[in-house]
Amino acid sequence: MADSPDSQGPKNTLYERQTRSGRRLTPMRRLLYRMALPIGMLLIRFWWLTCRVVRVVGEHHAIAALADGPVVPVFWHQHQLFCTRFLIGQRVHGMVPGFLISPSVDGELPAMIARREGAVVLRGSSSSSGARVLRDNFMALRQGVSPAITPDGPYGPRFEFKPGAILAAQVSGRPMLPLAFHASRVWRFRTWDRFVLPWPFARVVVAVGAPRYVPKSLDAAALQRWQAEMAAELHATYRAAREALASG
Repeated sequence: MADSPDSQGPKNTLYERQTRSGRRLTPMRRLLYRMALPIGMLLIRFWWLTCRVVRVVGEHHAIAALADGPVVPVFWHQHQLFCTRFLIGQRVHGMVPGFLISPSVDGELPAMIARREGAVVLRGSSSSSGARVLRDNFMALRQGVSPAITPDGPYGPRFEFKPGAILAAQVSGRPMLPLAFHASRVWRFRTWDRFVLPWPFARVVVAVGAPRYVPKSLDAAALQRWQAEMAAELHATYRAAREALASG
């Protein structure tokens, strides 16, 4: 990247003044987050390094799509850990990954980690500022950033494909890129998304679906069909990862 991650992509300037909860990013909090950053980086890299990605199914889809410009990566909220790793690894093919992170004080540490990994950070919440997030995703795509979207996030329902990614793909003309992963042994957290955390030293397969281009003309009924189709596409991408791991 020609510029630093902090200089790329749209920013939520309101965040610099006050968070939605009323808490401020005080100098003391900023210092504590900076002290916690190496620990957070160590934990994430521990999982990335100890879990072996034995295969990437359909990686050619990502390479071909990126050759023509940025994409809109989509994956379920529970699959963030290794789909994020895959996207960061695609920088060798020209991807500049972008991640939407809450503008709250609690989102500051994840934002710092994402920037340290070379990603662009978009500060916003799709649950409270959907129009602004759509605008920021569009601006990011115009600047060559590929903004990752978890279509059932940030609070569910699990596996419900909300329209944000489809609309971002529609207005930008760039394709959605479905992603999923499966691991040989995992923990599933008792959270709304049943977050998937592979055991250390587990074998992992990442699957990439074919790019999906959205037509410029899309009425309400067609949008609902696209939502259903993309939910089915993400489930199919996950099955491809599971079957590839089972087949060795």
